Amino acid sequence: MSTPFYVSPEQLMKDRADFVRKNIARVGSVVVLNFDGGILFVAENRSRVLHKISEIYDRIGFAAAGRYNEFENLRQAGVRLADTRGYLYDRRDVSALGLANAYAQLLGNIFSESGGKPYEAELVIAEVGDRAEQDQIYRVTYDGSVTDFSGYVVIGGAADAVTAALEETYPENPTLGVALRTAVAALGQSGNGEPREVDRALLEVAVLDRDRKQPRKFRRLLGNQLASLFEDEPGADAAALEENGEEHAAPAEPAEPAAEDELDPNDLIDEALDDNRDDESTGDN
Repeated sequence: MSTPFYVSPEQLMKDRADFVRKNIARVGSVVVLNFDGGILFVAENRSRVLHKISEIYDRIGFAAAGRYNEFENLRQAGVRLADTRGYLYDRRDVSALGLANAYAQLLGNIFSESGGKPYEAELVIAEVGDRAEQDQIYRVTYDGSVTDFSGYVVIGGAADAVTAALEETYPENPTLGVALRTAVAALGQSGNGEPREVDRALLEVAVLDRDRKQPRKFRRLLGNQLASLFEDEPGADAAALEENGEEHAAPAEPAEPAAEDELDPNDLIDEALDDNRDDESTGDN
């Protein structure tokens, strides 16, 4: 009988972390930062349909970097968890912190399982408050670590270089146009010391607009809205945020869940991941 091959727990965790970090480093970065009217999301994304930035709930946005099929499963699971919690209790009980903790538990369990591959994904969960000091931004890493940020956070790609650029250029309480231009300039830092020009056609941009009249604060910025912000046209910030007849998909009405004494976020997320694992396309984004 052969002796089983032994790998120390320390080496196993190091190998898994190196594997995930190497793959995440190949994808484009995502920047999430505060501006005077809410929270701005900016990402480089070559796809027009496979989004890195999405809405989770009324005031909560989601950004991710890594393998698309894996973070898309996480996004859908988060939407189901938020809808179920809001349905069972109250919409005010759905928070970015609660979702970040649920994601952290799930990703931590997946990362520590010896038999499977860890998820190649980093997440940002952000919630806009009624006042700037109530805004919340959380980064959830592949191993289940959760960190809260104020001002800005960067995930994916050359995150260290982009963060270093923002440390030097990010102003306090910027307008939307200034925040956008600052984020795009920081994304041009590729990490090798040579800045590059970011292709504006490949940008995916969205905001959580604090002053939006609707309960749902998430909006995508497209076309002329972005162009006017880059050109720093007078009134561009207000024009980009004002309602323009854009259609928004109505939130799905969740099916009434079976009566439970307590809602377990991990059970809901695991169920959603099982439902979607075989249906989603794969690939880095």
